[in-house]
Amino acid sequence: MVNPSIRAQPPLSFIPPAFDPRVLALTRLALPWMRWREQLQQVDVINVDGLVHLLQAFNAGETRFLLAFRHPSPLDTYCLAHLMWRAVPQRARQLGIDLKRPVHAHFIYDRGIPLWAGDWVGWIYSRLGGTPIQRGKVDRQGLRSARQLLAHGAMPLAAAPEGGNNGHTEIISPLEPGVAQMGFWCAEDLLSQGRAEQVVILPVGITYRYITPPWAEVDHWLDRLEQENGLTPAAQTYSPGDTTEAATEQRYQRLYGLGKHLLTLMEGYYNRVYGTDLAAPGPSDDPMPWNNVLGDRLEALMNAALQVAETYFKLPPKGSPIDRCRRIEQAGWERMFRQDLGGDRSLSAVERGLADREAEEANLRMWHMRLVEGFVAVTGQYVRQRPSAERFAETVMILRDTVCLIQGQNPFPRPKLGPQRAMLTVGEAISVSDRFSAYRANRKQTVAQLTADLQAALEAMITAAPSL
Repeated sequence: MVNPSIRAQPPLSFIPPAFDPRVLALTRLALPWMRWREQLQQVDVINVDGLVHLLQAFNAGETRFLLAFRHPSPLDTYCLAHLMWRAVPQRARQLGIDLKRPVHAHFIYDRGIPLWAGDWVGWIYSRLGGTPIQRGKVDRQGLRSARQLLAHGAMPLAAAPEGGNNGHTEIISPLEPGVAQMGFWCAEDLLSQGRAEQVVILPVGITYRYITPPWAEVDHWLDRLEQENGLTPAAQTYSPGDTTEAATEQRYQRLYGLGKHLLTLMEGYYNRVYGTDLAAPGPSDDPMPWNNVLGDRLEALMNAALQVAETYFKLPPKGSPIDRCRRIEQAGWERMFRQDLGGDRSLSAVERGLADREAEEANLRMWHMRLVEGFVAVTGQYVRQRPSAERFAETVMILRDTVCLIQGQNPFPRPKLGPQRAMLTVGEAISVSDRFSAYRANRKQTVAQLTADLQAALEAMITAAPSL
């Protein structure tokens, strides 16, 4: 029987940006409540002066810029809102700089968000000046809208060059080249119109820390995940919330055991059901040798999972795991949101049944891609390298998301483990205009170099960020 919640539908429509200052004003009023609900107690900003002066130049018609922000968490939305709506106007007043109101930015968001969050989110994002993009294809309409806003919008444009949040506050996923390419397109558009504005990309780093390390909550989720996986916990000599070095090591052994169990379980699943040849680990009492190859084995598992979906959708297995995930997602959408159902096209009862069956099959194959998405930034050494409460919590939540997906549940929204503080670091602007002659000579290489420089800038902010 077809899942009644998965049905073939008309193609995804473009949601045009329709900025409404009234919606912005209401959303600004709701920001303290939204942050309270998300337990984001404090947002600190470093080098806000850089953004204030860049906005001053933007308002004076001297600069166009794209704000490229790190995307480790869904909380980033509230951090950026605080930056633009609170920190920047406050600092501008202190500096005696009169910025054009509202102090806000257009932004690019994933067209898939309203599919799982609700149509109302698309409506809100549109009225806040957002423009959607379908990430798994050349979305000409979405790219055209973003390009128009960057070159001609009344506000700057914000985008996450990682493409999506990776769940790691101290690891940056490989950046997608879209932000760099958008910058060069803007420089090209301005030159063709005889405009003299400089085009820059402003990197903004975001990191999170818990106000109080949530060791008790981490212990609770370790208990729950062990129970759901049918594991018998090893004898523990620490009490919940214990912060001693010995307790941290025991937690690590439990986390390691959970990861090893899940990885072995999933390897067996793909070997048994899909005929893959994923090797199981040999027995070892010492976790370290096994842990050293965790990254390789996890990569092999992700490759096998993606190949299952790619085989069904007849897609070539090329590019990074993120690239492959996006192509699989788009292929699934094309079977669920069908071009042949647009307009006045109607289906017979039998055609409708077959179309719904195809949509359900596509959704089932996309499950493998969703499984991989949560692990694209996992290295196998993240917690061992620095066993902080944040790294434990992030990894436990990734394992929890995986268990939810395996059980057919929606892992979002994630549970809150405790109040957090965020730190935003405004970096040094990277000039796109200064690289435009190199771009004309070799477009692909220049886009790649700008992307690499942006990645380096964002990574440096993690290293340089003071302890919160």
